[in-house]
Amino acid sequence: MGTTQNPNNTQKRSVGRSSNSAYLDPRYWDERFSKEEHYEWLKDYSHFRHLIQAHLNPNSSVLELGCGNSQLSEDLFEDGITKITCTDLSAVAVQNMQKRLLSKGLKEIKVQEADMLDLPFSDESFDVVIEKGTTDVLFVDSGDPWNPKPSTIIKVMKMLKGVHRVLKPDGIFISISFGQPHFRRRLYDAPEFTWSVEWNTFGDGFHYFFYILRKGNRSTESDEASEKLETASIRLFQDELDSEDYIFRTNVDDLNS
Repeated sequence: MGTTQNPNNTQKRSVGRSSNSAYLDPRYWDERFSKEEHYEWLKDYSHFRHLIQAHLNPNSSVLELGCGNSQLSEDLFEDGITKITCTDLSAVAVQNMQKRLLSKGLKEIKVQEADMLDLPFSDESFDVVIEKGTTDVLFVDSGDPWNPKPSTIIKVMKMLKGVHRVLKPDGIFISISFGQPHFRRRLYDAPEFTWSVEWNTFGDGFHYFFYILRKGNRSTESDEASEKLETASIRLFQDELDSEDYIFRTNVDDLNS
């Protein structure tokens, strides 16, 4: 979601958005991607490279959900991950990404138009599924973070079930998000999933969450330590306020009321 290293901030801000709910409208993204060349949600790869490298190897088949105009796939490729499939709901984003990758000679990276709520891939197709800020979009109009709207829960669970389905038996889902564990873990820990749930944080001042969900590794034992969910720091630096990152905060002010 935001980055202080984005040279296209003025270009990005020219794209109209009447409310946060616009992020749920595919037309908004088509319009935005037709004008914007590059924008990194939730910081760029350099900020979480140390976290993601522990879960990837040169033979990993990777699916990226909601690639937009991010450079994540290119950064992964440079780090030796070559079996990458990028998807986005926006046909404009897909077309632009294909052109950009081909212009850089990265024809090995596949780019495909796809809805994350209805993934068009076979069961157990990928070693790793990655999303960065894409799930957060589903929560922009969710209401009370402690009790999200049923419509939000339905969408999020549909997305998670699809990810669980396309992951190989020992696959990993990496979710890079604003959503704090005391909100997200209730969904990730749903009984229909076989994955374990853990997380790390990164970022200065404001914490971003790096979730690791390991399929087939769910423990039946209670882990008291994992229940001690710490509230993230809510201190925002000016560069965050100038970006779009703050939009996806989950009513953090309510946590201290």
